[in-house]
Amino acid sequence: MIWLLVPAFWVGLRPRPKWGVGPLRVITTIIAALIGLTGAEEAWAQTAYVPSGLELRAGVLAHDVPGLWSGFRLESGVDINAELLGPGVALLGGRLRPAIGGSVNTSGNTSKAYLDARWEIDLRYGVFFGLGLGAAIHDGNLDPTEPDRKALGARLLFHIPFELGYRFDERQSMSVYFEHMSNGNLADHNEALDSIGIRYGYRF
Repeated sequence: MIWLLVPAFWVGLRPRPKWGVGPLRVITTIIAALIGLTGAEEAWAQTAYVPSGLELRAGVLAHDVPGLWSGFRLESGVDINAELLGPGVALLGGRLRPAIGGSVNTSGNTSKAYLDARWEIDLRYGVFFGLGLGAAIHDGNLDPTEPDRKALGARLLFHIPFELGYRFDERQSMSVYFEHMSNGNLADHNEALDSIGIRYGYRF
């Protein structure tokens, strides 16, 4: 902004011949300064953050955690999770957002891809909470054929996530993320899988 004002005031304040006191020059200087200010404000407005509604979240999850919804553990390793959330629609004080993502197990155990409807609400002091319901497809075992693998019963399972996080600013966040995957006892075997961990989020 300063570089826009200096040339204009220099033109208006430099020494002039006595016959050219020139109120017209002063008016011209003021107009030039106002134009400069307007241009700067427009530039700032164009660079201001306008959320697109898209958000990427990614992190690391402990795989097949015991003592949670599924109750026991057979599989090992760590899951690398990534997810893309859409803008969604307003619902019950929050937003219902589409979410597509996946978790890849680093030890060669069950990995999955999922599609959810995710309800999220922004609370006070930057805290947000989310829960969802969707479907997941996985590459794990359906029957109890291996002692260190869960028998998940069906290839297509329910996917139920919970998330509690904190937004550092309009773009960045950190959260604790939990996900449960099972067939809801609709198949002969339903040993289920629970994962929990930390994720980083970035809004576009």
